Amino acid sequence: MNIKDLLAKVFGRNGGNYSDNGSGSYTSDKDLPVRGPRIVAIGGGTGLSTMLRGLKAFSPNITAVVTVADDGGGSGVLRQELGMLPPGDIRNCILALADTEPLMEQLLQYRFKEGKLKGQSFGNLFLAAMDGISSSFEEAVRRMSDVLAVTGRVLPVSLEDVTLCAELEDGCIVNGESRIGRHGSFNKCRIKRVYLEPSGAEPLDDVLDAINQADVIVLGPGSLYTSIIPNLLVRGISPAIKRSKALKLYVCNVMTQPSETEGYSVSDHIRALEEHSYTGIVDMCIVNNSSIPDELREKYHNDGADQVGIDRERILAAGIRLIEGDYASLKNNLVRHDPKKLAEAVIEAVAENVLACDRSRSQDYSYIKDRLVRSAGMGM
Repeated sequence: MNIKDLLAKVFGRNGGNYSDNGSGSYTSDKDLPVRGPRIVAIGGGTGLSTMLRGLKAFSPNITAVVTVADDGGGSGVLRQELGMLPPGDIRNCILALADTEPLMEQLLQYRFKEGKLKGQSFGNLFLAAMDGISSSFEEAVRRMSDVLAVTGRVLPVSLEDVTLCAELEDGCIVNGESRIGRHGSFNKCRIKRVYLEPSGAEPLDDVLDAINQADVIVLGPGSLYTSIIPNLLVRGISPAIKRSKALKLYVCNVMTQPSETEGYSVSDHIRALEEHSYTGIVDMCIVNNSSIPDELREKYHNDGADQVGIDRERILAAGIRLIEGDYASLKNNLVRHDPKKLAEAVIEAVAENVLACDRSRSQDYSYIKDRLVRSAGMGM
């Protein structure tokens, strides 16, 4: 059995397409040109990977740009012990876009329950091992993506080791993404701003190229200060977004987040994005307007969270168009975005505001509208 057949057997139906050129690099069937809008999704955490699961049904031309500021959990341990970039958010995005068997996804998401590896994800260890046999973390991510037959590509926003810091309203400085996300346990002040140390982290060239060529740039969903904004702080990212002719979409979270966005409305989220980038970074905003059951809302309230309020007048006064709908999913007493509903909203926005306005993209427009009809009728 050759290596391609072996990997296909182990990792799923496709297993990627490999070329033995002596350099250890891989090429993928997914490099072939296929119709579909060019989507750049920027963020991290579970929010970004949730959206990616829905988007891959509509376009293979997806670039996920992922924060490298994570320093908590299993990612933080590997970052400290191996000196590698944090693998967790990237692993989640790779699996969200992968074409692999459910058993393989189960394996890569498995967390050890005891011993020194307790709490560590096998997928993190897989990416760490791939990093060990690759020339760079970027190559390790690409190799893992090829092995798992990823639709599109996943890119770390930078290859530099950075620490996310927050200045609170009382002037207190909190160092580290994981401490920022729970600073409310020792300081009740709101976040004034976040920044990276060192401040001059350079982005990947491929990230800048993807932003420049995008039809739509999607910010979120995900933790505002610890997943989305850290990407905007990398040198050159915000200017590249500003120069891009792409439609800029912000997907606002359904619920506020303790220690980050307590009491925030939709416009408060957008204001924070602008304060860390530039005014006008959002053209359109996708918000959930469905109500959350009282008992579940009470549970969130007890944890310091609530449903994000939609202050329509402020949003519209800022020249931002609103897309409202029922985009929430309620499972296991958790409120999350529904991958399919959210993806349909994103794709509908890019179809009507980008593809429909460009006669040269008529085939792309027809392709996407057909996919949307099929999605609505067949539950893609």
